[in-house]
Amino acid sequence: MGTTAKVTWKEGLSFEGKAGSGFTMPLGAKSYVGGAEDGFGPMELLATGLAGCTAMDVISILQKKRQNITDFEVNVNADRAEEHPKVFTKAVIEYLVTGHGVDESAVVRAIELSVTRYCSAHAMFKKIIPISLEYSIYEDQEDGSRKQVANGSYTLPEEAM
Repeated sequence: MGTTAKVTWKEGLSFEGKAGSGFTMPLGAKSYVGGAEDGFGPMELLATGLAGCTAMDVISILQKKRQNITDFEVNVNADRAEEHPKVFTKAVIEYLVTGHGVDESAVVRAIELSVTRYCSAHAMFKKIIPISLEYSIYEDQEDGSRKQVANGSYTLPEEAM
């Protein structure tokens, strides 16, 4: 099972990306390099792919563990080299889990399963850059706010690195 993608030039530094699934998205560049800032940058897509890959794993696992999740997001903050090629040099993945009575051990186990077994994007990136994994768990409040109840980090076992 392969993955296909293509980009079609529109004008300037503006492109339309199309996946083999048929979904499309705009790709663009920052104005300081001559772009129109009208779409994702290629490196943003890589970071978004990493976030999406592990997010899908973690939420799926938490749902199977019957955790009452009301909001969930995954942030990837990737540092880049200052000189060309401006590759990623390290990344932090932050999992923000909000719900009712969310079990911290379930969150940690879901992250562990994602990054050691299921997430192909993480498996690729961990071979080339250090990745830190952090999480915060919030209790959803009656008034629509949330209160942090736990936070921590997950470190990959040596054999999984």
